[in-house]
Amino acid sequence: MKKIMLLGSGELGKEFVIAVKRLGQYVVAVDSYNDAPAQQVADEREVINMLDAEELDRIVAKHKPDIIVPEIEAIRTEQFYGYEKQGIKVVPSAKAANFTMNRKAIRDLAAKELNLKTAKYEYANSLDELIAAVGIVGIPCVVKPLMSSSGKGQSVIKNKYDIIKAWEYAQAGKRGDYTEVIAEAFVKFNSEITLLTVTQKNGDTLFCPPIGHRQERGDYQESWQPAEINPEHLKEAQTMAAQVTKALTGEGIWGVEFFLADDGVYFSELSPRPHDTGMVTLAGTQNFSEFELHARAVLGLPITEITLERVGASAVILAEKDGTAPTYSGLEDAMNNKQSDVRIFGKPVARRYRRMGVALAYDVVGSDVEKVKERAMEIAGMVKVE
Repeated sequence: MKKIMLLGSGELGKEFVIAVKRLGQYVVAVDSYNDAPAQQVADEREVINMLDAEELDRIVAKHKPDIIVPEIEAIRTEQFYGYEKQGIKVVPSAKAANFTMNRKAIRDLAAKELNLKTAKYEYANSLDELIAAVGIVGIPCVVKPLMSSSGKGQSVIKNKYDIIKAWEYAQAGKRGDYTEVIAEAFVKFNSEITLLTVTQKNGDTLFCPPIGHRQERGDYQESWQPAEINPEHLKEAQTMAAQVTKALTGEGIWGVEFFLADDGVYFSELSPRPHDTGMVTLAGTQNFSEFELHARAVLGLPITEITLERVGASAVILAEKDGTAPTYSGLEDAMNNKQSDVRIFGKPVARRYRRMGVALAYDVVGSDVEKVKERAMEIAGMVKVE
């Protein structure tokens, strides 16, 4: 049995804890607030500010974990190198965690070192620098904080009057104390995919069937699997994903995002952990969900293959207003649908547009994905956060 310290205990962490508990492991779930979703199913919990290096060192020394699994970006990741020297395994690796917590490091690795095709981009650390950066990459463009998650602080500049707004929004949505932003040229893409990629200690790098998704306010609203993609473009995406994950080193599941355009595939972003769009795998679309794959890879257990078992879709259940101790109505109606499921995350506090649960729908391989997506959205709409 291994002792795993989970840093960040949201809904993705909760499913990961369930997966490793089924494999007989011991979990300490850490978050910045008490009773976070993953803490509800873990063996122990800690509530700290993970951007406080001393606090992070304190709980690592206290619990002496065998494995540290980051689930969020807002962590003092430079501490990870020291933990690795102590013999603690960091997932996927200290290098991967540091590079991917900051968009600058991962984008420069992809574009400059690996020569992957990406959108044109510039960095800015002030409003004046952002004005200059937009002048270089052009309008329209996308502005994102270098450190954020779930689309927070991300906006589109459609004219010069949007620049000040974009800077202020990025600062309000950033995580941690990184003020720098990236201005990214707008790629005329036809669709986006997440390619869940699994790297193993003693096995081949494997790829899940591609996942499509739709966003609003920079955050995912629905996802579906498999996403439609030209076989040649899929091979191109797999090659890119294999390159970048190999360069970052380590074992685990990675959410690698791509734009699909007329002229091919563009690398967009990468997360070294289960991806929110991958919640569709909870619908049984694969032989293992993304959380089960991550659990096996983290523990060094073999994964021989990943197979598509169903067509599936997920749709988020959102809170409409702020509040505490939320309850849920409409579950009976939602669950009165065949080939579907609902997962409530158990978050103790609701905020407007916060993800509180997910609706899942599925059908046999070869079914109409659009109809499955519609069904998932309908079911999500039946559940209300009170």
